[in-house]
Amino acid sequence: MEQKTAPLEITKEQIYAALKDVYDPEIPVSIVDLGLVYDVKIVDDWVGVKMTLTSPGCGLANQIANNVRERVASLPGVTDADVRIVWQPQWNPSMMSDEAKKKVQFFG
Repeated sequence: MEQKTAPLEITKEQIYAALKDVYDPEIPVSIVDLGLVYDVKIVDDWVGVKMTLTSPGCGLANQIANNVRERVASLPGVTDADVRIVWQPQWNPSMMSDEAKKKVQFFG
């Protein structure tokens, strides 16, 4: 009889840590530090990321969403990942981490 291996436990902390590697191409700050990630859902080996962008007119929306999807899907135990971009609540600079605010000020 074939033995099944237990699925790897995927945690929100792992997802958020992985998403710190995804940057907004126009701002040298991770999407997590920018405050763009609103929620992460994990169902077995599927991960859903609900996020926004700094601007509804962002021409790089597909690129950022694909980067998020690919980064999450590359984690051990994840077989499928989805990204949903939402506009409510609308992003604003107060959502950034203190570290991100310092970086943006430096580049601004």
